[in-house]
Amino acid sequence: MPIMKAYSDVDAYIKDQPKQIHDSLKKLRAAIIKAAPKAQESISYGMPAYKFHGALVYFGGFKNHISFFPVSSGVAHFSDQLKEFKTAKGTIQFPFDKPIPVKLVTAIVKFRVQENLEKEAMKVLTKKSKKK
Repeated sequence: MPIMKAYSDVDAYIKDQPKQIHDSLKKLRAAIIKAAPKAQESISYGMPAYKFHGALVYFGGFKNHISFFPVSSGVAHFSDQLKEFKTAKGTIQFPFDKPIPVKLVTAIVKFRVQENLEKEAMKVLTKKSKKK
């Protein structure tokens, strides 16, 4: 199993990636931050991570693509709009030779924010009903 590099923050992560993908990583990061301004940015599992009432999204640079991890619900909900990209259960691969689809990323992140807010509301309701 390869050892993950320890990054102090997302800037350090991006700086360590191949120069040709710096702009794409920065655009992806900016889209996430704009769509989820209250999300906490960190490094988790050796890559940029965003949390808002739980895990929101992750991204990472790989040998031939940038992966965006909006969990399985984020991929499933937008499957019609993701046909031109390689996907897996919780992953979308953006090839290096194509621009980051900022509008799509924004929509996915906003969907995930709403999903996490709904989960949080359900937790609160469940706690209140157990107290009765």
